Amino acid sequence: MALKLERFVCPGKGNGLRANQRVLAGELLYTAEPLACCVSSQCRNVVCHSCFSRHETLLRCSQCKVARYCDVTCQKRAWSIHKRECKCLLSLHPRIPTDSVRLAARIIFRLLCPSQMTPQLYSFEEHESHLCDVGEEKREGLSQLSSMLQLYLKQEQPDIIQKVPSFDPISLLAKVTCNCFTISDAELQEIGVGLYPSMSLLNHDCRPSCVMLFQGKTLQLRAIRDIQPTEEVTISYIGVLLPTRERQTQLMEQYHFSCQCGLCSTAELDPLMFCGVKEAWTPMKEAIPRLEILQTNGRILFIGIILNYECSSLLAPVGGAVLAVPDSNVYRLRVTDLAFDACINLARWETALAYGLKTLGPYRQYYPDPHPAHAIQLMRVAKLQHFLVHLEDAQHTLRLAYDIMKITHGNEHSLTSDLIRKLEECLAEMDCK
Repeated sequence: MALKLERFVCPGKGNGLRANQRVLAGELLYTAEPLACCVSSQCRNVVCHSCFSRHETLLRCSQCKVARYCDVTCQKRAWSIHKRECKCLLSLHPRIPTDSVRLAARIIFRLLCPSQMTPQLYSFEEHESHLCDVGEEKREGLSQLSSMLQLYLKQEQPDIIQKVPSFDPISLLAKVTCNCFTISDAELQEIGVGLYPSMSLLNHDCRPSCVMLFQGKTLQLRAIRDIQPTEEVTISYIGVLLPTRERQTQLMEQYHFSCQCGLCSTAELDPLMFCGVKEAWTPMKEAIPRLEILQTNGRILFIGIILNYECSSLLAPVGGAVLAVPDSNVYRLRVTDLAFDACINLARWETALAYGLKTLGPYRQYYPDPHPAHAIQLMRVAKLQHFLVHLEDAQHTLRLAYDIMKITHGNEHSLTSDLIRKLEECLAEMDCK
């Protein structure tokens, strides 16, 4: 496949990527394998460390006791990468380094074997560390991670750091922080982190022209609208469901730039996000960090019950009064999403469906362009409708999801295939009635 992207110098942004031909919405622009990647610590027991597929039961590496695999085939495929890491993990047992330290170590192992690296539009050496923009507190954090990285690597080969040209552990960790991508599963849940050098050239826009999705650990860059020749190709570095000030703060803290995109310049979504009585939605905003911590363990029964109770208490009208916070308020939407997840984990299907339906209107408002998050939310609601035998509603919702997913995922993506099968099943059941 001819390369549809080219590197260029973007005024005011530095390096960037642009289309070198006309690109249509839904077109696959680029696929990439990572220079290095690792499964997130929070998912290490349920995600294969080779193919990045999710399973409840996995084989465990008999030496380090950390890495897990679907089967012997996956374990053998991963061994050339894991064999060095295995010694490092074993030496620190039962401690497990942070994701950034494990990823940095894997990058070093790859840099020591240049013959195994594929050509890139952007080399790792060219990546920006932005150390000059880092504050004292963050620099101290990088220094601590650097000490852990050096201790971790020392167990495998004491002089390994000296073998990497111009190596500075703090700079490497800073590059990892600024340039790595979150690897997500089919439902956009984080399962790992990886460095995809060429994709680090992509600049940010809060309303981008492309989205990135993953098949296992393979990254796919797909256009969500038509792109003209020489037009810059952009992605969003962060989630859309944040008010302008929160988006700007997150981008500055993690990526060291102030976003000047159209959405940030006009702040056009902020009135919708902040709609309702502030005194009523402030408790929701303040509760979200705590609720998200509960969500990480939401499959544990009593934690799921607590999460559901707290969400439903926040969402309920006080004293029978008319609801002071509309469903489109961004903090109410987030709490409703958390309640949706909690009820699914508790098998409270009717209540889950009621919560899910409340999110669909706001999702349409916040994702006017085709976006995978919107498609996946529709698909989750449709599955509940199908399970509860609301067949006509289910087929309608599935069609809405497909209209988005054929652009954001493409018809070859495994999730699109699952959606089509579910739609065919739903239609067959309707014909039998």
